[in-house]
Amino acid sequence: MKCENLMNQGQSIKHAFRKQADITKNEYRVRLNASIDVSRYLLRQGLPFRGHDESEKSVNRGNFVELLKFTAEQNEDVSNQMMCPTIQKDIVNCFAEEVVKSVIEEMGHDVFGLLVDESADVSDKEQMAVVFRFVDKRGMVKERFMSITHVSDTTSSSLKAAIDSLFAKYGLSIKKVRGQGYDGASNMRGEFNGLRALISKETPSAYYVHCFAHQLQLVVVGVAKKHFDVGDFFDMISLLVNVVGASCKRKDMIRESYRKKIEEGINNGEINIGTGLNQEVSLNRPGNTRWNSHYNTLLRLIELFSCIVEVLEYIEIEGVEDLKRRQAFGLLKYFQSFDFVFYLQMMIYLLGLTENLSMMLQRRDQDILNAMDLVNSTKRQLQKFRDDGWNSLMNRVSSFCEEHDIEKVDMEKDFIDFRRPRKKQEFQICITKWSIAYFLFWICRFRSSTIVLMR
Repeated sequence: MKCENLMNQGQSIKHAFRKQADITKNEYRVRLNASIDVSRYLLRQGLPFRGHDESEKSVNRGNFVELLKFTAEQNEDVSNQMMCPTIQKDIVNCFAEEVVKSVIEEMGHDVFGLLVDESADVSDKEQMAVVFRFVDKRGMVKERFMSITHVSDTTSSSLKAAIDSLFAKYGLSIKKVRGQGYDGASNMRGEFNGLRALISKETPSAYYVHCFAHQLQLVVVGVAKKHFDVGDFFDMISLLVNVVGASCKRKDMIRESYRKKIEEGINNGEINIGTGLNQEVSLNRPGNTRWNSHYNTLLRLIELFSCIVEVLEYIEIEGVEDLKRRQAFGLLKYFQSFDFVFYLQMMIYLLGLTENLSMMLQRRDQDILNAMDLVNSTKRQLQKFRDDGWNSLMNRVSSFCEEHDIEKVDMEKDFIDFRRPRKKQEFQICITKWSIAYFLFWICRFRSSTIVLMR
């Protein structure tokens, strides 16, 4: 018996250890696969991993832990979960590396365009985002996010060093770059020491282009800030959002007033009903970096104008803080003036044109020839509005004033400059026409240079 046991390999200590190791490996693989599946789901949905309180006593320990606990309840083999924060980061990094490798394989080590931008995150650290634009084997134009890298500063040399490090990591060559797409900052587009110049020295065929949509936004923002009346108009819009949206109570008052207005319109047969119609709306806060958000804010302002006036009147009379009451008084005085209505209608029309152009320029399937045609078409529309749009604009202004009982200006009277009230001017009221002319003059300066579209 001893001889037979000695000759039986299954009875050996080495085999017993190996068998135990295989069982441990299988159990580890099951737990690891569960953590990978949870990570894959959270990454695809763009959800955060960590929770505010991940202690044992916490009711909600975060998406990763809670989803892993739910998986363990369905499968007893996942009882000992792998939920360490270090493991979470390792799994996510592995996903990132696999995605980058797949993008490089999709490029096929062919030529590509380089898109770079930098911005500070919530922790005030400068981060550089890198995107590749290329044509795949099927002839489809694609843009793929490659990396976000921390840089010590935003000088062109630091950004160039970070790009070189990224290329070296994945075995890419700077010689394959055929286009550079950045914003208009001096450290990016500088002809001598900018990032474009540093890359062009190594790759002369890497032509720099400035995004059409970004140029358009810079023009609109620059013109609006140069014209004092237009700048004051948007300052008042920002103040309105701060005053009206300062509390949930005021927001609820706007929603309730708007609901009553909709119900009254439906009962009178003035408003149609149907799926997706007459949804609850609110006054959006315009963004500083996205000028087209001002257009959406102005559209909401027209839609909620009567409701906003009611809220401002309530704040002026019933407000607790004197500052808010004074602000509401000033806003009411301005929003019920002819100047406000004029600039409101004018800016809605102009921003509507630039909004359509901006959206078309940011389409993925946009090409350079069509983009230049769109720019020229928009310029022709702006010039037509400048030459022949006065009557149509004044009709919209008059209609809005009549609807909301706002006093209109008599265009036949002589214009008196408020800065020199004693000197009556000989010409009729035409200051608003000059406002249009000044604004459209700078808008039409938007040049049609040949570029590669970034967004």
